[in-house]
Amino acid sequence: MARLEPLPLPAHFLWLLGLSGITLAPHLAHLPTWLVLACGVMLAGQALRTFTRQPPLSGLVTSLLALALATGISLEFQQFLGKAPGLALLAGLLCLKQLESRRRRDLRAAIFLALFLQFGLFFRNQGIPIAVLALFGTWIGLAALVSLQIDDGFKGPARIAGALLLQGLPFMLVLFALFPRVQGPLWGLPEDALAAKTGLSDSMSPGSIGELVQSDAIALRASFNGSPPLPNQRYWRGPVLEVFDGRTWRPGSRGWATQPSYPVQGDRFEYELTLEPLDYPWLLALDFPGPGIPGARYATTFQLLAGKPIQSRQRINLTAYPGVQVGLPENPETLARARQLPPGSGPRSRELAASLAAGRRNDGEILQATLQYFRQGGFGYTLSPPPLADDPVDGFLFDTRRGFCEHFASSFVFLLRAAGVPARVVTGYLGGDINPVDQVMVVRQSDAHAWAEVWLEGRGWVRVDPTALAAPRRQSEGLAQALPDNETLPFMLRGDLEWLRDLRLRWEAFNHSWNRWILGYTPDRQREFLSRLGLGQPDWQRMVTILAVCCGLLMAGLLAWALRSRHRLDALDRLWAGFCRRLAKRGLPRLPWEGPLAYAARASQAFPGADPALQNIASQYARLRYGPTAAPGDLALLKHAIHTLKLP
Repeated sequence: MARLEPLPLPAHFLWLLGLSGITLAPHLAHLPTWLVLACGVMLAGQALRTFTRQPPLSGLVTSLLALALATGISLEFQQFLGKAPGLALLAGLLCLKQLESRRRRDLRAAIFLALFLQFGLFFRNQGIPIAVLALFGTWIGLAALVSLQIDDGFKGPARIAGALLLQGLPFMLVLFALFPRVQGPLWGLPEDALAAKTGLSDSMSPGSIGELVQSDAIALRASFNGSPPLPNQRYWRGPVLEVFDGRTWRPGSRGWATQPSYPVQGDRFEYELTLEPLDYPWLLALDFPGPGIPGARYATTFQLLAGKPIQSRQRINLTAYPGVQVGLPENPETLARARQLPPGSGPRSRELAASLAAGRRNDGEILQATLQYFRQGGFGYTLSPPPLADDPVDGFLFDTRRGFCEHFASSFVFLLRAAGVPARVVTGYLGGDINPVDQVMVVRQSDAHAWAEVWLEGRGWVRVDPTALAAPRRQSEGLAQALPDNETLPFMLRGDLEWLRDLRLRWEAFNHSWNRWILGYTPDRQREFLSRLGLGQPDWQRMVTILAVCCGLLMAGLLAWALRSRHRLDALDRLWAGFCRRLAKRGLPRLPWEGPLAYAARASQAFPGADPALQNIASQYARLRYGPTAAPGDLALLKHAIHTLKLP
């Protein structure tokens, strides 16, 4: 039976323990509590085992623990395949592997497992902090590998790992620029495709948008060529809701085409839209998007749709024509659907609608009467509306009179439909602030909004924002200025945190550059970059050749540097080389096979008067070169002995 190689000393284990901590820490928030505790117990057990030199776990115990981990994870996540259960299983196995380690190769396997688990960080987030953490973790992992070969505490492995990391950076840059890019999310198993996202939904009920605006997460960014639109033109269209069940609004059936159905004319805004991956198909474009967007679909509700849900950050070049007056005829079925209300809903609201429509000659006059009612009805705008009864429309119009944009839009459209006027709800975002650092407009989840569209004969669908009647500043100055003074604002919208907002704006500008140039290095951008280098549109064979040539040149450069460094002398060898040159000038060169003591003995025969000094210099050099670690002053003593040497 082969003898087992002993485990490393505790100093080496600390590298692996540090690597395990760096690797597991970012995953803890996504792991079950019982698994976090289990990992902590296993790491503590490994520390105790290493320092007390206890034997590893038996194969039977290790197998039972691995089976228990797999069973617990399967029960916790109700599946065994997927991002979350897979990473959880790797986290448990990383800790368990160390407990059963018998040889150095077992610890190497644990190190490689930790490095692979660090790669799993990018499944959830590919931002700058995660990239920095992964780079730091890679350095710790390399140091842990080096520590298994070099018994030099912490300084030696850390220095060697840093050198290896620096040597690998040129290869990383070449591979990043030239390796064929794959469009799409980093992780794409079907069971993970519909993971929970924070963003605009395709339905609206009381409180749904009010909850969304508590988040300051970024929904989209827009970079304009020229002046941006005015605040009251910044309507970013999302789902159009036509079906109402008495509480919730949902989309109706819609047709679509590859080009817009309306004529584009008037002022035009050109901009680059950057959408966050929210797993929805709608492109939150400004009203009204122009033609010529590859792969996009133009719905008959003027909504711009992608061909599939957006599961990775998307950048699209768009045009908008906010002054378009859509006067096209509408489908009778669509108009009939835009008048429908659920039977028995809103009895008091129906009576109000009848009174507003009484004596009016057309839909335009009914619309003006309804607007006047909202303008003079004493309604209040708030993020914390009182709870509504079973009928939310009647409750808002007659009881609370305080609500958020979904309350205004829903009750406004209800009144118009009850009066026989076709109307629908539109959800999306209103507003956007220009970041002064990079001049990019940022639209947040807190800018989520709902408004109404009314169909008028000869004019088509006309946007009406009933929220602006109760809170005019919401449209022109944003959410924070529209709320009452006593309203509790979301943390990042408070006016007394200017320094924090300024810091956030700088970070977001830097993060946008990261998203644009690093995460946004798509196949199209790669082809554009290669064209600028004069490589045209290379196929995969040419790409492989280019990669091989670049990597070969890098390897040749590193090899030349290594060979040169191999012959470079350190401080001790420089002293010895100077001593040898001095004797060579006196006709006594050192022979290639001659050691320091033998050379000193031959020099003593040539210079008998300097024998003690020559023997002292040779013995000091031999002790420092081949003996144990030198004391701090030994090199200075050797230098002094060489400089004070007197040859007859």
